Amino acid sequence: MNAADLAIVAALVFGWSALSARLERFDVTAPIVFVLGGLLLTHGPLTVLHVAPSNELIKGLAEVTLALVLFTDASRVGLHELRADSGLYVRLLGVALPLTIGLGTLLALALVGTGMLANPVVPARIRRLINVESGLNDGIATPFVSVALAGAAAGGHVAGHGPARAVTELAVGILIGVVVGGAGGLLVNAARQRGWAAEGFAGSAVLGLAVCAYASAVAIDGNGFIAAFIGGLAFGTTGGRRGEPLVPFVEEIGALVSLLVWLAFGAVAVVPALEAVTWPMVLYAVLSLTVVRMVPVAVSLIGARLGWATVTLVAWFGPRGLASVVFALLALEELGDPTAGRAVAVIAITVVLSVVLHGATAEPLAVRYAKWLADRAAGGAGDQMPDMPDRRLIRRSSPP
Repeated sequence: MNAADLAIVAALVFGWSALSARLERFDVTAPIVFVLGGLLLTHGPLTVLHVAPSNELIKGLAEVTLALVLFTDASRVGLHELRADSGLYVRLLGVALPLTIGLGTLLALALVGTGMLANPVVPARIRRLINVESGLNDGIATPFVSVALAGAAAGGHVAGHGPARAVTELAVGILIGVVVGGAGGLLVNAARQRGWAAEGFAGSAVLGLAVCAYASAVAIDGNGFIAAFIGGLAFGTTGGRRGEPLVPFVEEIGALVSLLVWLAFGAVAVVPALEAVTWPMVLYAVLSLTVVRMVPVAVSLIGARLGWATVTLVAWFGPRGLASVVFALLALEELGDPTAGRAVAVIAITVVLSVVLHGATAEPLAVRYAKWLADRAAGGAGDQMPDMPDRRLIRRSSPP
């Protein structure tokens, strides 16, 4: 990247930051803008960016961004609320996730061979439910992806990548998250109480903590995403009110890096995916965002008494596109371009559709859901739910 490229990227970041609230009124989200920007600025008549980030660089940026997102999301979830809805999380992770993996695999064999979360009009309990399920989904899915890649690379032989290793990785991730996040929260709390931490560096301490939880787990063959999520939970519990004001700094860093990830994704992944696209790929991408995701969630929530609108909302907004980007690049890393190209093309098409569809529907569906809740409450069928601090990473609701 030369100075001209850096200036263009910086100007794009500035333009989005200055106009983001205005654009979001028209359901134009950051991923939409930066994927499109990466595509248009590196291909066709508007080509002005002469940079081709490597797969390793994009993968590293996406992994760090996802770890920061998981940490900050989890830090806002109180253990009391987590325990209160534990049955719903067990349903989603113990029933919906295996069904989704199984159904997605069957459809892949047959066909082919990551805004709403920050909207305060949606009750805190439902946003928290999607947040926790998304975060744990991203982490728990990682061992399944590793097993599949190992099997493909070895022609079906997955020695050393079986269930025992997957469970071990999850256990190590949980342990590292509890230790790093819990101890870090206590230290940050004590340091701020005694005036040891300069205000200008207190936020950096939490940023270092989030990266440390992720990297420590990966360094000893644990699940880094689970470590980041559990680390955020532990930090939110032990850091208390002195730690909470520091989380937005980490969110803003994560938001900035995510912009670069989506820009790079648009630059290197969209055109190859379009060149390789076939109708079974498009059909699979559409089914992945609808049937493969929504049916298992609906099945897992039977009897939960959430109401059809809540079940639909939870089913439609789920795991993040960033995790899919990471998994696609893991496939390229393990299998190489010729072998993994078809799978990566399917993932890229699915992510692009998700960016457009979920971004464009986040605000309208949130508003309609809030109206449904209000009507239900007026009829005596709804419960009043406490508010929850906004996640600033994805989107804010726009002022009237």
